[in-house]
Amino acid sequence: MGHRICRLARIAALAISLTSGFALVAPAQERRQGERGQFDYYVLALSWSPSYCEVAQSRRPSRAPDQQCSGRPFAFVVHGLWPQYERGFPSYCQVPAPRLNRAIVGGMLDLMPSPRLIFHEWDQHGTCSGLSPQDYFETIRKARATVKIPPEYLDLNRPINVTSGEVAAAFVKANPGLSQRAMAVSCDRRRLTEVRVCLGKDFSFHDCPEIARRTCRLGEIAMPAIRGR
Repeated sequence: MGHRICRLARIAALAISLTSGFALVAPAQERRQGERGQFDYYVLALSWSPSYCEVAQSRRPSRAPDQQCSGRPFAFVVHGLWPQYERGFPSYCQVPAPRLNRAIVGGMLDLMPSPRLIFHEWDQHGTCSGLSPQDYFETIRKARATVKIPPEYLDLNRPINVTSGEVAAAFVKANPGLSQRAMAVSCDRRRLTEVRVCLGKDFSFHDCPEIARRTCRLGEIAMPAIRGR
């Protein structure tokens, strides 16, 4: 009986210790929740443009295609650069957000071919970076230059089927220092939608278990061909 009481006491003490430790961490994150510039790392989200355009066309067949889906053939485009906590993320850190001028928007259309997307990403994520609009979008450009697209996806002229593991392995091969612990491959019910790569503020690859565990679990996913190819 005495041994049992001692064991229960040790378990209770351990539980209190773990709870206290969490209590120290949680308020620290709560204190910086929504504070501009207070975050741990970035997620660079790269959308597979052909999937986006295929879905958009199926949903609105009679509507004229937007800028991303007409003209220049896009492959991976930047969805956004998102400040992240190790658990969770901040958003809309300044309301109303500082306005973007036309020069900034126009200068980003080669990477983010949608003015609406550019405005949205600034409002929701850019305002949490602690950077000016000019510096934030320059940071997006630097982050995008850090991540190399696997050569087999640069000029995909026919639809293919892949697994999320194959896509992740291709990105790891093309980017020395990147591991699958620092990325996720996203999909909808049948298509590749995004590759998300975690980067430190110095643009080094950053392990991000919360992001990595959300990788696509489907057996095979489609990669539609680049439009206009």
